[in-house]
Amino acid sequence: MFMKKLTLFLMVLLSAAALHAQNTRDQRMQWWRDARFGMFIHWGDYALLAGNYKGHQVGRGGEWIMNRGKIPVLEYQQFAKQFNPVKYDADAWVKTARDAGMKYIVITAKHHDGFAMFKSAASKWNIVDATPYGKDVLIPLAAACKKYGIKLGFYYSQAQDWNNPGGAAARKVATEGWPNPDSAKIDAYTQANTGHWDPLQTSATMSDYIDKVAVPQVKELLTNYGEVAVLWWDTPTNMTDEYAQKLQDVLKLQPNIITNDRLKRPNFPGDYKTPEQKIPNQSELDGRDWETCMTMNGTWGYKDYDHKWKSTETLIRNLADIASKNGNYLLNVGPDALGQFPEGSLTALKGIGQWMKVNGASIYGTQGSPLPALEWGRCTQKIKGTNTTLYLHVFNWPADGKLHVPGVKGTVNSARLLANGKQLTTTRNGEELVINVPATAPDSIDTVIAVTL
Repeated sequence: MFMKKLTLFLMVLLSAAALHAQNTRDQRMQWWRDARFGMFIHWGDYALLAGNYKGHQVGRGGEWIMNRGKIPVLEYQQFAKQFNPVKYDADAWVKTARDAGMKYIVITAKHHDGFAMFKSAASKWNIVDATPYGKDVLIPLAAACKKYGIKLGFYYSQAQDWNNPGGAAARKVATEGWPNPDSAKIDAYTQANTGHWDPLQTSATMSDYIDKVAVPQVKELLTNYGEVAVLWWDTPTNMTDEYAQKLQDVLKLQPNIITNDRLKRPNFPGDYKTPEQKIPNQSELDGRDWETCMTMNGTWGYKDYDHKWKSTETLIRNLADIASKNGNYLLNVGPDALGQFPEGSLTALKGIGQWMKVNGASIYGTQGSPLPALEWGRCTQKIKGTNTTLYLHVFNWPADGKLHVPGVKGTVNSARLLANGKQLTTTRNGEELVINVPATAPDSIDTVIAVTL
């Protein structure tokens, strides 16, 4: 009997501990879930090369150009002596994000090339010590985020580091653009050009790198810039649970921080999943928090020849689609070597901001759709007490003036255009709601109708 009581007592304790942990996590995650929309910034000394090396465009260059071009360490470090982003204006950057409707920013504090965009005592390979610019760009960014009420997050490449000795190097091969490459040629090239390509990269062990560079730099990031809302890990090449735990332990410096799922899989799942460059189908979602990171054109880091910009329509509809599935949208900007946002990014962000100014209520603080798949668009919702507001994002306006909404339960209190408050009449056919709408869509990209039940 005693053992049964003890077992029951322990089960209650474990359940209470699990509930407390979930409540604590929910508290940490609440601002992020409400935000729905953030800015990713990929910026580093690689912007100077702008995707070009020795007169050639390097396939998928950008922030990967050192790896894809197999540029020797000492040669690559010489480029930093020309990196002088004199037009960098942190205040303008953060204001641009705010005006676009974004609620948080995640910037590459250190990408895979190992170049730190902050003053670091752990490596001289940083913007203060290795460039003529000589200033820590994260200090003014943190101040601007605080000024405009934007949450600040840091991307940190914890495993890959192609400059600091001992860092990992992913086995990427630059065969893009080869004229009619045959498999034998690619295999031979791969054998000679995978992993580390410079003896300087292997002059220390990865354990040395973790202890002497990665852990100290993460401590610097979590100590010197005030509140850090997000730590965004990336590509855990050659990571071990032991290395990951050392980095995980540093997070205690920021008790409210949230992290993604890329520290070390599967034992360090973080707080949310990170599908890249795609929006999952509903069937792919498992109930975990998630965030799609995506470029506005085809590249993360700046390339001067990538002008394939996604339309404002695509980006707004992506945002609505993601919110309708309980996800977040982290949309990337790749500033140039002078510290300027590309014109294509500014144009898109301005268009999104104009839409968000009118329709932000249908994105911020919403939950995913309770309705079946909608042929004409997407749905988000807010629940307050006994009332539910459905935000119907209409991409394809009905030609007959009748919007058919399946699966609507409850009594309709009102239906209105979110943009101007115009009341709309409705009829019901079982669980199908029919809304009488104007002949022309008020917004050809995404007209939002708010239905309160």
